[in-house]
Amino acid sequence: MIAQLSAHRKGVSAMEREIPQKVAKYTAKDSVFTDMFKRLPFLLQMYQSLHPEDHTTGEEDLKIVTLQNILVNQMYNDLGFLVKGRLIILVECQSIWAINIILRLFLYLAQTYKDYISENHLNVHSRTKLALPKPELYVIYTGSPFPNMPEEISLADEFFGGDKSVADVKARVIYDGREGDIINQYCTFTKVYKEQIRIHGWTRKAARETIRICMERDVLREYLKDREKEVIDIMSTLFDQESAMKAWEYELTHELAQAQTQVVQFQKQAAQFQKQAAERELANAYKLYKKGLSIESLSDVFGIPVQTLRQSFADYKDI
Repeated sequence: MIAQLSAHRKGVSAMEREIPQKVAKYTAKDSVFTDMFKRLPFLLQMYQSLHPEDHTTGEEDLKIVTLQNILVNQMYNDLGFLVKGRLIILVECQSIWAINIILRLFLYLAQTYKDYISENHLNVHSRTKLALPKPELYVIYTGSPFPNMPEEISLADEFFGGDKSVADVKARVIYDGREGDIINQYCTFTKVYKEQIRIHGWTRKAARETIRICMERDVLREYLKDREKEVIDIMSTLFDQESAMKAWEYELTHELAQAQTQVVQFQKQAAQFQKQAAERELANAYKLYKKGLSIESLSDVFGIPVQTLRQSFADYKDI
C-alpha cells in the first residue's frame, strides 16, 4: 500500500516536483574544501601541514586522485593525492561526529587502490608482489566538540572489538591543525562560516560576511582574495542544497506520516473485518449446533477449537 501511495499519486505539489531536480543540479559541485585543495599551491600547503619534516617536496610531486563523489549524493569533502610513494586520503566530517566515517575511508581507500592498479596496468594475479603507495588516512573534524574526542580511529577497534585477525585501517583525526597552517585556517574558516549562518541564516550575506571576516583575520586570504565571487557561489550552492534537502525531507516525512496513518486505518479495518467474519462463522456454527450437529463435528468443519465453540455457544441466545 505504501508503494501505491508513493507512486504516481495525484495532487503532487510544485515543491515536490521541483526539489529532486534542484537537488540533482548540485550533486556534483565542489565544496570550498575540495575547490581549494584541488589547486596545487594549497594542496602542497596541506601536505606540508601533515609532513612538516619534508622540505623538498614541490607541486610537481603531487598528483590528485580524488574520487568523483562516489560515496555520497551531495557536495563532497573528500581529498586524495599521491606524493612520493604515499597515498594520502582526507575526509572532512563537518557537523556531527559519526564513527562510520572510518568505514567510508576504508571504501574510499579500496576504490582508490582499484583505480591505481587499473591506471598503472598492474596485474593482481601476478606472482610478483605489486608496489603500492603507502596509505595515510586522515579525518578533519570541523564540528562541535564532544566527549572523548579520539586522536585515531580504527576499523577493527570500532566494528570488530579490536580483533587482530580482521582487516583494519586506521585514520588520524585532526581538529584544528597547527596555529597558522592551512588546516588551522580552514578550520577557522568553517567556524566563522557557521557563526555567520547562525546570525544571518542560509543567505548570501552570511557567505559575504564569512569572507570579509576571514580576509580581515588573514585566514585563507591567499585563496579568498582572487575568488570571492566564486567562493560565494560555492557557498550559495550549499545553501540551496541545504534548503532543498530540508524541504525535501519535510515533504517525505509528511508523506510517510500520511502513509503510516492510512496503513493504521487499513489495519484497523482489516481487524474489524476479521472480527465480523469470525462472529458470522460462530453464528453459522451455532445454527448448525441447534439443528443437532455435535460440537466435535462443528470443530472439524469450521476448524475452531472445541473449547472455543463451547464458550461461544454459552453466550448465545437462540437465533
